[in-house]
Amino acid sequence: MSKVKVRVKFRGILQEREAVANLDENRIELQGRHYRVDQLMWDAPISGAVYGTLFNYKGALAALGETVYEAPYHGEPKAPVLYIKPRNTVIGYGMPIPLPADARELEIGAALGVVMGRTATRVSEEQALEFVAGYTIVNDVSIPHQSFYRPAIKQKARDGFCPVGPWIVEQDEVLDPDALGVRVWINGELRQENTTANLIRSVSRLIADVTDFMTLYAGDTLLVGVPEGAPVAKAGDHVRIGIDGIGSLENTIIYEDELAGGQRL
Repeated sequence: MSKVKVRVKFRGILQEREAVANLDENRIELQGRHYRVDQLMWDAPISGAVYGTLFNYKGALAALGETVYEAPYHGEPKAPVLYIKPRNTVIGYGMPIPLPADARELEIGAALGVVMGRTATRVSEEQALEFVAGYTIVNDVSIPHQSFYRPAIKQKARDGFCPVGPWIVEQDEVLDPDALGVRVWINGELRQENTTANLIRSVSRLIADVTDFMTLYAGDTLLVGVPEGAPVAKAGDHVRIGIDGIGSLENTIIYEDELAGGQRL
């Protein structure tokens, strides 16, 4: 079905609103009126903390090869490997992604975002989805880097490095979050294609494993991971991430020092 119930936020308006999105036509119906997605000024639809997950795609872990058995880990991860995308990174659909002066290109991290609907502490895998409000699309942008042995704050936590949106699709509209196609287009060219069927930890299992050692609060967003072979993009490139049943997130990369008038991200 191409029409789904969504929750949206717009720039300059604090309140979250309910709408109906037509995924096939990339339009929404809001208060009886119909709009193209690119006609609206979107804000990121999330409000809480954003947690990323490393190595949760089978191919991403396999790409490490034998290095996963070397110091300091000496083996495959026994629990989710998490990191934080802080508040300064979060921007909405259509907002520019800044390319810092010390970077030539950016890595595009297509991720399904799981938005929590209520506080979750030590929840079971069987009950995990009951704590989910819905799903969104996240571009986990980073400056390409090699080391995974220390927090990549400078590479992953820059201003504007976490586009989110355009909306949150309500949880009951997604029949199986572990069977969603994930694609990345750069300037209209398909550059990456994968599926959440390739997750090592399913969405339910990931929530259960994470909440075994930390609480997720309503509004927090948990990224299920980024597929292997993340494409790179440079200044001027238009990036579109599509996830089946969720929609498309679009942003353009712009040199950081060209953002007019110190535009707020």
